Amino acid sequence: MTKSRLLLLGRVLSFVRRPRGAGDRESYTYIPNGLIVVDEGRITAVADAADIDQFRTDGSVLRNFSGKLILPGFIDTHIHFPQTQVIASYGTQLLEWLEKYTFPAEQRYADPAHAAAGARFFLDELLRNGTTSAVVYGSVHKSAAEALFAESAARGTMMLAGKTCMDRNAPPALRDSAQSAYDDTTALIKAWHRQGRQRVVITPRFAITSTPEQLEAVGALMRENPDCLLQTHMSENLKEIAFVRELFPERAGYLDVYDHYGLIGPRTLLGHCIHLTADEIARMSESGAVAVFCPTSNLFIGSGLFDAQGLERGATPVRTALATDVGGGTSYSMLVTAAEAYKVMQLRGQTLSALEAFDWMTRANAEAIGEADVGRIEAGALADLVVLDPTATPAMAHRMDAVSGDLEEELFILMTLGTDRNVAATFAAGREYRF
Repeated sequence: MTKSRLLLLGRVLSFVRRPRGAGDRESYTYIPNGLIVVDEGRITAVADAADIDQFRTDGSVLRNFSGKLILPGFIDTHIHFPQTQVIASYGTQLLEWLEKYTFPAEQRYADPAHAAAGARFFLDELLRNGTTSAVVYGSVHKSAAEALFAESAARGTMMLAGKTCMDRNAPPALRDSAQSAYDDTTALIKAWHRQGRQRVVITPRFAITSTPEQLEAVGALMRENPDCLLQTHMSENLKEIAFVRELFPERAGYLDVYDHYGLIGPRTLLGHCIHLTADEIARMSESGAVAVFCPTSNLFIGSGLFDAQGLERGATPVRTALATDVGGGTSYSMLVTAAEAYKVMQLRGQTLSALEAFDWMTRANAEAIGEADVGRIEAGALADLVVLDPTATPAMAHRMDAVSGDLEEELFILMTLGTDRNVAATFAAGREYRF
């Protein structure tokens, strides 16, 4: 973390609650000529830039981002660390895609040198895209998760990650056991959970790759570590759902498999959740479990269209989060991810305003993962920030000429056309990264 006082000038935008659609001015705070004061990696004041003199100290460092937008660092709630060389793999749907591309790539993470190099690349890409916190699937190898945590701790980012548990329906080199999954995850929790900014997430890949014995062990981990998140996949693909039914014929459905073993609750993140039954939606609502929307992978792997507004605004509302899902997902950028979410929702006859999208990427995702220190710009929060240049490309500068100072229109253009090229700087606990 930085030790000098850091003074950041720019247009400061932060959300205070979920927007109710376009035009919801009460859902955010916006300072057109703002100042953020950072001490020891935390925000200590947010003010108008006209008041800067009262915050200057000997040795303070000024970073002038005048004209640019400063938002909380983006939060990605579902991404696969060992799949950076799987992204953009041609021509299959989920189960075949795992066999053909994912499992071979993940086997390479048994090599500590490969895992360390992968961790460096992975975190470079997140920071390049303005992402300062992520909920991450590792490979089955404990050492690979350790490599990711070590690299994240050195950079000041927050990784919520786990070693993947799977003891069947995977290549022998990627299988653990019920006992080793329990032992390795317990060891990671003791070594890394809440050490600085790192968090260990209990991570069964999905019901297909875990025996009942392993799911029992995962349930024990949840009972013993109630402040850990659990992440897994659910109802992404119709063939997947049918396979789960074959493996667990005694259960009422896919969600009931997890529920039976005590895995469903307010700290459960369920990736995809496309093909849910009414009973599953009601149970997710009751339990507080989170449905994670992964639009680029849902489209790329041909899985289906997430019902965002149906889940959030239905009779039994379900908490949601937004995520890239690299490497099934096709971009590390939360801006690109939001653009694809908009298109998915359009195909379902729904709308996604820019306010809702940027809240999702920041405050709402922080709420979904239970982390109050991130996703907002206010005194006391960690200085995880992203600086966006809305005119970073000629096409965007040309389009912005027609905006006439309308913040929501500017945000919509950013989420529709934006990429890593729009990220002028990223700050993780006050430490600046530029690429």
